[in-house]
Amino acid sequence: MFFLSINLTEFIGRFHPVLVHMPVGILLLAALFIGLSASKKFQSLREAITISLFLGMLSAIASCVTGFLLSKTDGYDGALLFKHQWFAIAVAVVSAFACYLHLKNRDTRWIAALMVLLVMVTGHLGGSITHGSDFLTKAFSSQGTGGGDPFGKPIPNVQDAIVYTAVIKPILEARCISCHGPNKQKGKLRLDEPGFILKGGDESGIVMAGKPLESSMIKRILLSKENKDHMPPREKPQLDRKEIDLLNWWITTGAQFDQKVKNLDQNDRIKLILKSLGSEKIIEEAVSDFPDHTVEKATEATIKQLQDRGIAVVPIARNSNYLSVNFVAIESFGEKDLQMLEPIKKQLIWLKLGNLPLSDSNLEIVGKLSSLTRLYLQKTNITDKGLQNLNNLSELQYLNLVWTKITAKGVEQLKGLKNLRQLYLYQTSITAEELNNLEKVFPKVVIDTGGYQVPVQEADTVILKAPIVK
Repeated sequence: MFFLSINLTEFIGRFHPVLVHMPVGILLLAALFIGLSASKKFQSLREAITISLFLGMLSAIASCVTGFLLSKTDGYDGALLFKHQWFAIAVAVVSAFACYLHLKNRDTRWIAALMVLLVMVTGHLGGSITHGSDFLTKAFSSQGTGGGDPFGKPIPNVQDAIVYTAVIKPILEARCISCHGPNKQKGKLRLDEPGFILKGGDESGIVMAGKPLESSMIKRILLSKENKDHMPPREKPQLDRKEIDLLNWWITTGAQFDQKVKNLDQNDRIKLILKSLGSEKIIEEAVSDFPDHTVEKATEATIKQLQDRGIAVVPIARNSNYLSVNFVAIESFGEKDLQMLEPIKKQLIWLKLGNLPLSDSNLEIVGKLSSLTRLYLQKTNITDKGLQNLNNLSELQYLNLVWTKITAKGVEQLKGLKNLRQLYLYQTSITAEELNNLEKVFPKVVIDTGGYQVPVQEADTVILKAPIVK
């Protein structure tokens, strides 16, 4: 019974976010009616004032009760919570007094003004508890309101920067501090200062130096968003792959708070990410668009045959014999269309087959186009079975597998592609844990799982059209 009573208390307290907006709206409306009723034209509002003040008073009391119960279930800043509670009680008391004066036909304009002031202060304090004491002023700061890119500005001389201050702290501030900061400490955990991070909260081992997968911070981040223990909660802004990798790297190298970036071991992926923090926000290693060797020009008859079929064939640069092929404008698609590429396989280095009814058997032909450096296969029907045909593409540097049915095991088949540098896996079935393993299999590859922009070249043609039905 005692266990049940505790849960019931918590359950009732969680209605506070639902109820708290009712007195705000109703009492502000009552104050408006009181102001308007001073004019003879709006004397008919008196009954509405009585009802709105009474309902506002009841909802204010209900909000106070549920707010008090909720304050016992989560860690909040004591001083800020104390102010919020007593201002809320003042709103309930003043609204009750206003209702009484109104029923006695007394002038309530002065108390309505006081009521509005109290509602505004109480609301501000409530918002400060949830979003931080600088919630209003933060909109004018360089970091904005949080939840966006932690690295809004490039980090000058990133290798000489203190790793915690310049790299780790911005991530924690953007993704964690709203629930684990000075104003609120879920699970009695604060992540805003080194001492608090090392201390932990209700759960031990938040950060275990050298052991990222045993650290609660990393374990919770890697859980599925549907898991109730996943952090941040799924309704909050989530960490992207870059941020997870940086936290994982920091913990792996000892979770130091005073070391410079250059003093910590860095694999190729971390070097690439850190380089991006010092210059561009988009993490993308430049793909070598031009092979080192030259190639003869494709015959005009072959190019014309492809273009007559509706296949876009363009040079990747002026005065270059290397070609980019795009099937975006083709009216229908079949295996014979891919076979038409055989005569230009020496010149063809970019191939765009996205949004086509491409099958695994089609990849047998694609796998013979040995000069490819970029291959776009997003939103196609390919599976793991077809991916093995790409192992002959020794020059391949860029591979887009977004919105396909491939799995982590299928991607691992490509570990022999020594020149691969960019791999796009957004909206596939690959889990966070599997992604970590893939990064070990492909240490030199930037594996992107979302939030990216595919580079658009000047020669690209963008045409919006319905999907092709085979």
